[in-house]
Amino acid sequence: MNYIYSSLIVLISLAIPILVKLLSHRKRLEKEKLLPPGTSGWPFIGQTLEFLAAGWNGHPEKFIFNHIKKYGSLIFRSHLAGSPTIVFCGPDANKFLFSNENKLVQSWWPDTINKIFPSSTQTSSHDETINLMKMLHSFLKPDALQGYIGFMDIIAQRHFVTHWDSKDQVTVFPLMKSYTFALACRLFINVEDHDHVAKLAGPFENVLRGIVSVPINVWGTNLNIAIKASKLIRKEILTIINQRKIDLAQGTTSFTQDFLSHMLLTSDENGSFMKETDIADKIMALLIGGDTASSACSSIVKFLAQLPDIYEGVYKEQMEISKSKGPDELLTWDDVNKMKYSWSVACEAMRLAPPIQGTFREVMTDFVYEGFSITKGWKIYWSVNSTHKSTEYFLDPEKFDVSRFIGQVPQPYTFLPFGGGPRMCPGKEYARLQILVFMHNLVKRFKWEMVIPNEKLIVNPMFKPEKGLPIRLYPHSK
Repeated sequence: MNYIYSSLIVLISLAIPILVKLLSHRKRLEKEKLLPPGTSGWPFIGQTLEFLAAGWNGHPEKFIFNHIKKYGSLIFRSHLAGSPTIVFCGPDANKFLFSNENKLVQSWWPDTINKIFPSSTQTSSHDETINLMKMLHSFLKPDALQGYIGFMDIIAQRHFVTHWDSKDQVTVFPLMKSYTFALACRLFINVEDHDHVAKLAGPFENVLRGIVSVPINVWGTNLNIAIKASKLIRKEILTIINQRKIDLAQGTTSFTQDFLSHMLLTSDENGSFMKETDIADKIMALLIGGDTASSACSSIVKFLAQLPDIYEGVYKEQMEISKSKGPDELLTWDDVNKMKYSWSVACEAMRLAPPIQGTFREVMTDFVYEGFSITKGWKIYWSVNSTHKSTEYFLDPEKFDVSRFIGQVPQPYTFLPFGGGPRMCPGKEYARLQILVFMHNLVKRFKWEMVIPNEKLIVNPMFKPEKGLPIRLYPHSK
């Protein structure tokens, strides 16, 4: 009897953990059934390489549409940038995310960005991010930017005199990066000296390559190179910050000189100021964000070379503005607001080749969307291309059709080159100005043709010409 009793105790003690494990497994399976369909891909890297490869091949939308077709759902599960991720597609999903910013979801950055900009996780808070966005919106609102149009025109003219005039051939993309970076340096940190700008520009290229990369920090990887480059840039910006604080104390510079002064002199609601290291990282991020216009400008140059009728429309509009001004008269706010056709062309270029492919969010609390359970802590990626390249929202979406933006606007939440909701890019108006000032100075000087007629646009990490877009120039003066 004692033997039987002892055996039962042993069997029960063995069975209990098995039953617990089975119940746990069952609950996990039931929970997974409520998740959107999808896969986690390979261990650790997930589907990141597949996602990036679609962009490297010039068709980032294929990753999105292949999964939509495979699972029959505009919401699917993946594993991107080192985290389990749910991909949201379509205007309804976009509206839901943007409407629930800071309620159900909040901004999230992949581990690569956290390593490149350490203050984003070590010292930044949610409230600080909101405060920074308020400062940016204040500094970059249209009324505030009106006073900068003249210097934008001056920098654009200098750029063309230095890099384009008297040239038979140029390579567009690196020149666009030089142009947009010079503008950003002037606007954000008041650096105009060519050598100083060049000193910052080199490391920034390495930082950009590491932002969207496999999150492996070992010698020689893009992430490792980017982290080293960010340290060099941070050191340089901290030097600028220290000198600026001295200048502000002595009254030799002003509050409105640039965004750096604005940040140093603006406190939060509690009267606290940002730490210098935080400011350096934020300025670095802003300089990178200002670089997105280089992608848009390069795409515009490519499309105008391929579409002579569209070029003629832009040329006619810009020459009417040019002829209304004196020889040395700079562009004004009124001039830019007359460039309606040119901006429609820019919008169609950004629909086909959006500088930003999408962004990540983090789930703040459990919620249900379209019958799927979205759990706290999961990451969400919303895709620009899920609407920009969709036949449901844009007829013949691969065709360049400027009429989509003339006298009409796309359906809500379908055209989102600058994002949407509270996290919409605060530099939207700044980007519009620098793109249009560039187009004005370009077309009134040149016509051009592509050296590589079929050169494609690829994503790495923004849309860019695969070979840099070499073009032959034909000055109007000749």
